[in-house]
Amino acid sequence: MIVKKNMLRLFVTVQLLLFLSFSQEINAQDQHLIKSIYFGGGSYYIDEQQVQELIQFLDSIPNIHQFKITVHSHTDNIGGVQYNEWLSGQRSYMAIQKLINYSLSEEMIEIKDFGQYNPVYDNDTMLGRLRNRRVDVIIWPLTM
Repeated sequence: MIVKKNMLRLFVTVQLLLFLSFSQEINAQDQHLIKSIYFGGGSYYIDEQQVQELIQFLDSIPNIHQFKITVHSHTDNIGGVQYNEWLSGQRSYMAIQKLINYSLSEEMIEIKDFGQYNPVYDNDTMLGRLRNRRVDVIIWPLTM
């Protein structure tokens, strides 16, 4: 019975992550684009599907090398503060490696690791915690 419940939780988590991974936001006021990469609890592994979605997102931006990129990393509030700071840094590092593999230079990427602080979603719910386990890749136009 316990195994079935754990398998059901895993299935629901995977389905939610797949749903969340399709999020892409355009902020009309600031003219920036956001692509979120979602992670399992305690993980900094980026699965191949999300890597492909990130590449498609980057491919959709003309002259991507003329933009500034910020990487904002988040965790839920499960675990200690120090662990979540470390995990947030690992998530940023993995996302940045994907950006560098895409041929973006490290100089155009700024990092902000929030850890468990500054959550956008409610960490008191499972869905909120799933949404907070993410890295936001934010594309900003350079001001002329």
